[in-house]
Amino acid sequence: MSMWYRLGQFILRYRVALLVLLLALTAFMGYHASRVQLSYDFTRAIPIDNPKYKAYQEFRKKFGDDGNLLVLGVQTDGFFREKFFNAYYDLQRSLKKVRGVEDILSVPAAVSLLKNPETEKLKAVPVFPDQRLSQAEIDSSAAVFLSLPFYEGLLYNPETNAWLMGLRMNKDLMATKEREKVIRDINKLTDAFSKEQQQEVYKSGLPFIRTQVAVMLQEEMRFFLIASVVLSALILLWFFRSVSATLLSLAVVGIGVVWSMGTIEMLGYRISLLTALIPPLVVVIGVPNCIYFLNKFHVAWNDSGRKKESLVAMVDKMGIVTLFCNVAAAIGFAVFALTKSQILKEFGLVAGINIMALFFISLILIPAVLSYLPAPKTRHTRYLVNPRLNRWLDRLERWSLNHRKLIYTITTVLVVASVLGIMRLKSEGFIVDDLPKSDKIYTDLKFFEQHFKGVMPLEIVVDTRKKQGVTRSLANLEKIDSFSRYLSRIPDIARPLSIAEGLKFAKQAFFEGDPSSYSMPSGYDLPALAQYLSFKGDSSGNKSSLAKLVSSFMDSTKQQARISVNMADIGSARLPGLLDSIQLKAEQIFNADSLEALKADAATREANKGDSTWGRRTHGIQLTGTSVTFLEGSRFIISGLKDSIFWAFLLIAACMLYLFRSARILLCSLIPNIIPLMITAGVMGWAGVPLKPSTVLVFSVALGIAIDVTIRFLVNYKQELPIFNYDLKTTVIETIHSTGISIIYTSMVLIAGFVIFYFSNFGGTKALGWLTSLTLITATFTNLVLLPAILISFIRVKK
Repeated sequence: MSMWYRLGQFILRYRVALLVLLLALTAFMGYHASRVQLSYDFTRAIPIDNPKYKAYQEFRKKFGDDGNLLVLGVQTDGFFREKFFNAYYDLQRSLKKVRGVEDILSVPAAVSLLKNPETEKLKAVPVFPDQRLSQAEIDSSAAVFLSLPFYEGLLYNPETNAWLMGLRMNKDLMATKEREKVIRDINKLTDAFSKEQQQEVYKSGLPFIRTQVAVMLQEEMRFFLIASVVLSALILLWFFRSVSATLLSLAVVGIGVVWSMGTIEMLGYRISLLTALIPPLVVVIGVPNCIYFLNKFHVAWNDSGRKKESLVAMVDKMGIVTLFCNVAAAIGFAVFALTKSQILKEFGLVAGINIMALFFISLILIPAVLSYLPAPKTRHTRYLVNPRLNRWLDRLERWSLNHRKLIYTITTVLVVASVLGIMRLKSEGFIVDDLPKSDKIYTDLKFFEQHFKGVMPLEIVVDTRKKQGVTRSLANLEKIDSFSRYLSRIPDIARPLSIAEGLKFAKQAFFEGDPSSYSMPSGYDLPALAQYLSFKGDSSGNKSSLAKLVSSFMDSTKQQARISVNMADIGSARLPGLLDSIQLKAEQIFNADSLEALKADAATREANKGDSTWGRRTHGIQLTGTSVTFLEGSRFIISGLKDSIFWAFLLIAACMLYLFRSARILLCSLIPNIIPLMITAGVMGWAGVPLKPSTVLVFSVALGIAIDVTIRFLVNYKQELPIFNYDLKTTVIETIHSTGISIIYTSMVLIAGFVIFYFSNFGGTKALGWLTSLTLITATFTNLVLLPAILISFIRVKK
């Protein structure tokens, strides 16, 4: 009498107590699930001890958040017409009243600097009076505005007649659920303006993108959860022809979903782009558990006709199979917890825990509930003798026995083609490439890239290593200007903003507003403009939008200067080269004297790459901002996912070796699962699908799920072998027929469950859907065709 047989008897004997315990635990997890919240933090891909992460946090501490600007854009040649301009002014005033909008930089809010002839000091005054204006007043003020080069490329593009309004958002409020209401209020106002003026309004910026993505994520999670449940229910109903069996299976996965949401909250996590996939994944992975148990129960019932004996036999035969299937699937997810990326750790830990929890839920609930239900009727077990499926299984049997050379030849050709495809694989990701190209978030982003060269923040911090080093040295200011002019010539980078631009603006004002005076002040001019560098507010202490903007380009000690640019989302393939060229140019400008020594010490430079303190330089240069953290995050996720595939193979192989105690069987079990992964990678290469965080995720997930079929087949093979007197061919044939139907049905459930992810709006989720489905389809064929052929060809059985 095996341990699993005794466990089956124990479950039936104490079924009431076990059901009460299960329901109590579900109620407890349900309470925590009700408190789970959405995550609005999209920068957790990098470990907190990473130098780039530390540099970014240090930057935020000194200069504030770089990703808190929401931008609105319009394109019209009638911007200064009375009706349109006044409506635009009204829109700005209404937006400023929205909770969460701290300040607005726009054309109607633009300021100019005027010199007081008596005191020789500069004062910020509005270009446009703060009221609705007549056409004559607009024309007069517009002439002044257009004479200020400071705003060109910042608030308007004269070549394309595009106009920009920037909303500085409260970063604390935008990290809470309230951000959804803030964005809804902004959308409501801009949509009303758009409708009234018959003018499209383009919206972008990280606060807007992140909020819209979070809302889409929430809606998709609800849709996929419902779709996976409905689809699974239909397949189960078609399979078993039993409402009670269908409802029992849905109860198992329903409890699993509640537990998964509760686990997220109990561990202190929030729902992210990855953890949002866990509830529908629990449904998809949980249903095969139910099919395995119910299928074995029906087989045992047909053999004995006694319900209790059949239930114990179900646990006895399928307990070990289902356990190792869940262990393998859990490993496929849990290995992500071994990476250094926080978002992957959360996904791996929650998914791994709850896939294992599914095993215990189904092990207790299914036999306990079935013991109270009526015995199966003939129609409930009719699928066991499905003539059509049996004919297909007969074909698989003939192929495995009689056409093994053909199977090996076809497999070899596919592997060679896959290797050639793998050689074409490229690694590239974009900040918003998970969105479809037709989505308005994506098209609006492209509008700002076309007319203003993008909205993705890149920050360059120059450390003079001396207090007041920025303002007391004309040479430092000229270097900042020289570097800014270099940046402005790069096609994918917008015009930089720095203290140098503020000084040019001040010099223009000092020389009576002459546009030709918009240039860096000389050593003679600088003392006269020194009061501008503090840029204090008016008598009431209030600062203009321009003052707030310019004052943010130095730290409180004026030791460090910030050069801020917006750039296009050029992707992780081009971004490293661009950043390297910017870093090198910065070194040439700010550290010309020590550059030759730095080049000579190449080993030190490589060892300290990314650290602003390497070398004995006069200036420290640090590139940071969302664009840099995105690149570093992509590198970490892809590297972590590659490592996770290795660990998944290693741990699953260890489980298989423990289960079968045979190195030859282990090799036979891995081959039919490695080949589908190679085929999927090859298809990606030939189809031009790049390696990025969302696509690399597929491989360890698919491996953990696909290996279930192998375990199911080989455990049944091992159990049947002594029954058929160790006759290898007869055992393989019997295994094909006894496991084939349940394998096909569970594969259908898994494939259909992952296919629904193809209807996602996110490219990563879509890729997870079709690539995993492709892997599972090929894994089903390799396990039912290639695996039996390998067993017959290479396994020698000792009685």
